[in-house]
Amino acid sequence: MDNDIRSEGVSQADTESQAGGAADNRELDQLRIERDGLRVERDELKELLLRRQAEFDNFRKRTERERSEYVQYAGMEIVKDMLPVLDDFERALKAESSSPEYAKGVEMIYQRMADSLKKLGLEAIETTGAQFDPHLHQAIERVETKGAADGAILGEFQRGYHFKGRLLRPSMVKVAVRP
Repeated sequence: MDNDIRSEGVSQADTESQAGGAADNRELDQLRIERDGLRVERDELKELLLRRQAEFDNFRKRTERERSEYVQYAGMEIVKDMLPVLDDFERALKAESSSPEYAKGVEMIYQRMADSLKKLGLEAIETTGAQFDPHLHQAIERVETKGAADGAILGEFQRGYHFKGRLLRPSMVKVAVRP
């Protein structure tokens, strides 16, 4: 009879452990699902973080490049505003003067101003003997002639300039065309 009680106790314990084991398995499965979900979420967050870091690096590089360009070309507007004054000095040099000292003074002022602007990055566009280039020149007059090649620049009305490699003002020119 003791064996019967013991066997009933063992079988009851087995049943309880199986029921407990099933509950443990369900809990374990639940934890695995939760763990897998957290891994997916972690991976998504890592990917998001990497994208945000890349976006921030691109933003930082772009703003640094823009700032650098701004600093490099900040004087461009000032130099552009000074071009009419430089043109006036060139016209004054071409005009007849009764006083050689006056003409020499105007030439000195012009040279000093031209040198200062050149140090800032101003470069004159050469038109002498050049072919017309619509990216550098603005045709003000077209002259039919047989004495020059088609598209040759015959004269310059107003000098054009580059500022640190960028076109600041195109040259205004007279261009030869075939009759």
